[in-house]
Amino acid sequence: MTGRSDKKFCDLHCKSSYHYRRSLEEAQRFYNFVDNQLRQNRRLLKAYNKSGKSTIRAKVLHDQGFNPKFFTHYWKNTKGDVYLFVYEYGFLKRHEHDVEKYVLITWQSYMGK
Repeated sequence: MTGRSDKKFCDLHCKSSYHYRRSLEEAQRFYNFVDNQLRQNRRLLKAYNKSGKSTIRAKVLHDQGFNPKFFTHYWKNTKGDVYLFVYEYGFLKRHEHDVEKYVLITWQSYMGK
């Protein structure tokens, strides 16, 4: 190695590679965990709500990694139902005939800012 006497890496590629491998071995940071779960939830809600409003069995979403505890905001309608939202995609838990389902909606302008 050439350069300073306290040099630890041969070049920038070696330095970057070392830190990348080390980050993979560390526990996932809380921020990254939350962000990844929000992105997963949004992706699933978007995929199953093509029409703007639909209903799906909760098991289908849960089996694909959906976690209803992770959401960005909520909206309460005039009936008192509280929809949880992941950015622009919302969901409301319902029980119909002993089956847990989600009503999926898309954010509308009348819901506020």
